[in-house]
Amino acid sequence: MNWRNPWLLPILILVLASAVQLDLPWWSLAVVAFVVGLAIAPTGRVAFWAGFSGAALSWILPAAWLAYQNEGLLAHRMAQLLPLGGSVPVLVLVAGLVAGLAGGLAGLAGAWLRLAVRPVNPAA
Repeated sequence: MNWRNPWLLPILILVLASAVQLDLPWWSLAVVAFVVGLAIAPTGRVAFWAGFSGAALSWILPAAWLAYQNEGLLAHRMAQLLPLGGSVPVLVLVAGLVAGLAGGLAGLAGAWLRLAVRPVNPAA
């Protein structure tokens, strides 16, 4: 399988993180991104962006869907509590940004751990 496909790792993280978050706490998406970054990602840059996009989508898609289903009533109230001016789309994007940063940094940490344990041989 070609692991260098730019869409494969984010989709893998999206699917695994969404499945894991059904029963585990929100930060379990970071564990998924860490493991994928450790095991599969070819570089740290790829691990960060795959973790960022996969984790962000695992929050943006359900948050947007739930806000759409109840016409944004709860999300609007939540956005009023934060300095977002009651904007539901901004709240969804902020939630995605928080999840994306957690997933991206976890994926990068996994890739860096792999490099620390098994450094690249410059002579080869």
